[in-house]
Amino acid sequence: MGRPAPAGLLVSEPLGAGGPPSGPPSGEQAGADASEPAPAALLELAIEAATAAGALLAERARAGVERSVSAKSTPTDLVSEADLASERAIRELIGARRPQDGFLGEEGDHLEGSSGLSWVVDPLDGTVNFLFGIPQWSVSVAVRDAQRTLAGAVYDPNRGELFTAIAGGPAELAGPAGTVALAGGAAHAAAARAGEDGLAGAMVATGFAYDARVRAAQGEVLARLLPRVRDVRRFGSAALDLAWTAAGRYDAYFERTVKAWDIAAGALVCERAGLRVLELREREHLPWGVLAAPAGLAEQLAGLVDGG
Repeated sequence: MGRPAPAGLLVSEPLGAGGPPSGPPSGEQAGADASEPAPAALLELAIEAATAAGALLAERARAGVERSVSAKSTPTDLVSEADLASERAIRELIGARRPQDGFLGEEGDHLEGSSGLSWVVDPLDGTVNFLFGIPQWSVSVAVRDAQRTLAGAVYDPNRGELFTAIAGGPAELAGPAGTVALAGGAAHAAAARAGEDGLAGAMVATGFAYDARVRAAQGEVLARLLPRVRDVRRFGSAALDLAWTAAGRYDAYFERTVKAWDIAAGALVCERAGLRVLELREREHLPWGVLAAPAGLAEQLAGLVDGG
């Protein structure tokens, strides 16, 4: 089951808060300790960790099918030795550089720190894709304090693309063609000015839970959504779905049952790219979730997928 966002996870506002958030985006909120490292310096370590783990995973992918695979919450929720090796590599690197920081990893590493900072890591987002040889998986590394996410990196080794953001700074994509600023919200606004119907023309990404009962409820949501949008995509990596929404490849993304490590970095990238990041509250058979979309589309889409 999903769970509410922990303190410091970047979510602009809960569904139904009404209108765009007032004041600066949450990445610019006050309250950071004056002695806290600059977000740009933290981002450098996040990038180093994400790219090193991505290289490790790419090598394992080239070597063939993982021999050690086990199930977690359900028989379809898989973890491989690749997940564990990637998390170890990230934990060891961050631990060597910043031993006082906390660490929260998908595969069980949960260390309390004394610095006030904590790293939130998905060492292999898209494990099932990885195991089936589908090149749609990523590494997500974020760092937060008690109030906010400070820096985040989502690395896609299959395409050589690195999506990054820092609190109060830009969201960027560094890839084979160079580095570009991400502005998914601006791209959607330009399309709206050109006369395109926001909801009817929207390409929406989503994901499904491992629990069969939750999937059934999600099917009902899709039945409401599909007739109202251009199309829906389900590619299997929440971190990349968020990053691609920030890049304007999708118009919007929503998903239930996501955890902090799935979305911590990607949500920051979306928000710094000018998107709204909304909380989808838990409802019967529909766990907590997140939605990212441009301001002109977010409320329309939330009304369809909220489940109420």
